[in-house]
Amino acid sequence: MPPTMERLKSNLFILISALVWLPNTLAVPLSTRQFFPQYLLPPSLDPWYSAPTNWESATPGTPLRIRKPAYPTINIKNCRDTLQILYRSSDTHGKPSWSVTTVFIPYSHSPDCGTSSQNENTTCSHGIVSYLVPSDSVYVDAAPSYLLQAQEPYGEMRDLLARGWIVAVPDYEGPTASYCAGAQAGYATLDNIRAVLAATNELGIPFEKARHAIWGYSGGAFAAGFAMELMDAYAPDLKTKVYGAAVGGPSPNLTTVARAMNKKDTAGLVVASLVGVTRQWPEASEFLLSRLKKEGPYNSTGFLQINNMVGATSLYAYAHQDVYDYFQNGAEDVWHPMILDIIDKDAVMGVVGAPPKEVPVFVYKAIDDEMSAVKETDDLVAGYCSQGSTVLYHRNKLGMHNDELWSGRLRTMDFLAHVLDDKRSSNMTVPEVGKCVTEDVAVPLDVLTLLPDWWWWVFPDQRPTGTGK
Repeated sequence: MPPTMERLKSNLFILISALVWLPNTLAVPLSTRQFFPQYLLPPSLDPWYSAPTNWESATPGTPLRIRKPAYPTINIKNCRDTLQILYRSSDTHGKPSWSVTTVFIPYSHSPDCGTSSQNENTTCSHGIVSYLVPSDSVYVDAAPSYLLQAQEPYGEMRDLLARGWIVAVPDYEGPTASYCAGAQAGYATLDNIRAVLAATNELGIPFEKARHAIWGYSGGAFAAGFAMELMDAYAPDLKTKVYGAAVGGPSPNLTTVARAMNKKDTAGLVVASLVGVTRQWPEASEFLLSRLKKEGPYNSTGFLQINNMVGATSLYAYAHQDVYDYFQNGAEDVWHPMILDIIDKDAVMGVVGAPPKEVPVFVYKAIDDEMSAVKETDDLVAGYCSQGSTVLYHRNKLGMHNDELWSGRLRTMDFLAHVLDDKRSSNMTVPEVGKCVTEDVAVPLDVLTLLPDWWWWVFPDQRPTGTGK
């Protein structure tokens, strides 16, 4: 029978953690890998995931390795080919680091694109979207560059590729999977753009025609926001190549978000965020781990299992737990001044800077977002605007955090079409440079046409009649 919206929404929680179904296909022991010969090895076992000799001396954004083609098997609709770039970047402290971005080529962008005879071909791509997957994990083998071989979580990449845009997905947590480390994520995102632009010949795009945009929701919005805030100081060269950024469902302050998620079905994200952000701060990490209980039902062994979990697994493993129970002094240890200090430095948006006025930002948020109070995003946007940023801010009166993931997609597509293709839409009015516009909208959840293709394999009983799905 046709699905009701209530039945669909009851299953949308499954998608809160990116790549939720991928563990079933790729996160398996090496001894069973012979059953999956069509996939690359996980990063911890793949020698390609290592920087070459003297890589530290390269400038940020320099490609260090290129793997083309990347994926032996492509399971994302509308994608013709893939390549991967291992590139020089910086960690939270500005020290040399590296990361990997995976580039997905749409079918509309033929192998002949880039040749002089095809430069004016209207089917050849010029738009590139850095799509920031909310991986929600501190497991190095949960990197998007590895897990996206199996499938994508939400269908957003499928829709981007259908528009003829090249999609670049960086592992913005870096080689240490530093989830919620803001500067690390921002630098890796910006250097991913530099690396992709340096490889335009590989992509078949004349450099002068390439236009780039950034899009992230939830955890991906955290990375997108930090990238925009750091652009002026770290990558001013990108202000003429990045044409816009979409920041959806942001959670500006890790402390308040963690407190809101504790004891709920999202408690696993609290564990991951504490481990992830402190990986960039060794003294804080050492302190945090030293305060874990050694015995009892909530002990260090159980807490540190997070190191080998993808996002979805951690949600199930820690659901409704009080994360403070793992610590000798409970909340006093978790919110010790040392931990609060690094969070304030590295996991609060709006502290390190503001988006450059030349690059418009589309922020969208559900007013009733249960993971992060809308006032924090109101204040974030107000701070951006007071510093001269160009911002369109949609506050949706309908739905909550997971709902806005879906409800914001078509508006984001309109925004990207505006900045990448100069296509105008009545749903999207991008402000003039240095101006800000805030709009309260009422966009309902209409998810049937947006769900990823794998949804109908997993929930065949919910297949709507007459849709051809």
